[in-house]
Amino acid sequence: MTTFDEPTIVHAFRDDALGEHDAVGLAAAIRRGEVSPAEAARDARERVRTVDARLGAVQVHVDGPAHLDGPAHAAGAGAFAGVPTFVKDNTDYQGLPTGHGSASFRPRAAKQHAPFTRQLLSSGVTVLGKTRLPEFGFSPTTEYDGAEPVRNPWHTDYSAGGSSGGSAALVAAGAVPIAHANDGGGSIRIPAACCGLVGLKPSRGRVVASALGRQLPLDIISDGVVSRSVRDAAAFLAAAETYRRSPGLPPVGLVEGPSARRLRIGFVLDSPNGVHSDASTRAAVKDTVATLERLGHTVEPVELGMDPSFTDDFLTYWGMLSFLLGVTGRTLGTDFDRHRMDGLSRGLREEYVRNWRRTPGVLRRLKRTKEAYAASFRGLDLVMSPVLAHTTPPIGHLSPTVPYAKLIERILAYVAFTPVDNVVGTPSISVPSASATPDGLPVGVMFAARPGGERKLLEIAFELEADRPFRRIQDQ
Repeated sequence: MTTFDEPTIVHAFRDDALGEHDAVGLAAAIRRGEVSPAEAARDARERVRTVDARLGAVQVHVDGPAHLDGPAHAAGAGAFAGVPTFVKDNTDYQGLPTGHGSASFRPRAAKQHAPFTRQLLSSGVTVLGKTRLPEFGFSPTTEYDGAEPVRNPWHTDYSAGGSSGGSAALVAAGAVPIAHANDGGGSIRIPAACCGLVGLKPSRGRVVASALGRQLPLDIISDGVVSRSVRDAAAFLAAAETYRRSPGLPPVGLVEGPSARRLRIGFVLDSPNGVHSDASTRAAVKDTVATLERLGHTVEPVELGMDPSFTDDFLTYWGMLSFLLGVTGRTLGTDFDRHRMDGLSRGLREEYVRNWRRTPGVLRRLKRTKEAYAASFRGLDLVMSPVLAHTTPPIGHLSPTVPYAKLIERILAYVAFTPVDNVVGTPSISVPSASATPDGLPVGVMFAARPGGERKLLEIAFELEADRPFRRIQDQ
């Protein structure tokens, strides 16, 4: 594994067509004729060239893996018309291979766009390529067995998070303003927290379901984006709703700022599964509590109602996904070999094989989680918590080369807050706190709402961003 003698902040911000614009700002400049979509795509390609040799965030470019000079998706109408972006490499983009971060098969070009890809394209974005993820999105860090990891642009010795680590690294480094991410247990919110970004996991059903999600007995997957501003997350959600309105959820519309309404917010510092958060994480939550109280909100400690078996049950469900991929992998490529899956995937699969008889009870208990979790919100508008139980780990701490027993222990001590929202289907958002680690890395805090409560999440995120603007990598 390559290490750098002098780890540095890596970013691509400069005086070009992208400037310091977020996606909303760049789209506005394009509409005004100050920048053309072609100029935005050209300069984004150049920014990717600048940072990706250090970050390793890109899996494939629109015209193949070797260079960046092919035609991009033609920009059309939409909230993000002409804004350059990337799609995560577990989601089909017609003509590009979908590799799922795995060395277990040779990916082939997708014959058509995935349903979510079409929803994303309806916003007018220009797709420049696909970003890297850990194998099948199972890991909270984007690292590999036998390949270079994705590195955090705030400090290249540290993880960019996972599984949407490639997307988060590019956005945090300023290569593109916004990028696709998806979340089956924290994979939007975790890399957002690691890289100082906004990451909204929508309610179940808010955006179109993925092909995998439709096949699962309990759909835990939500697609979305990672961004540097709250207004980009809000504009994405409004654009997605314009393309397809969820019939089972209240409409969100375009949220453009904080609400005047003061909220009652519960908070937790430690996970109900017994994992205690570290000092930097606790400080970020406590500091945010003080900010919210100063802004006039009522904030109080709360206990999250969860079955004591939740962590073990989620781990079994996670293992079931790896088992099913091992069984059905030849649909991804005729050369698929489950023995080439990495150590985490193999360990999850083997653990499931030992425990498969628990499956009916696991599904029953996971589906019942929503009842206890809903009770936690009684009398509250939102619940705030850490995103992760400890701050961003160094590269190698969660590598799939770590022996499985030690690795899964480390993962469960890290990913202690995010999975419940995937199981229940509630929306939640990671936003950067005003705090940082001693090494200058970002620390995120998370807010969750009842199903359909994205508007409240975006309004509180807008308020925190306005009160204490998020740290910018280019200012460090």
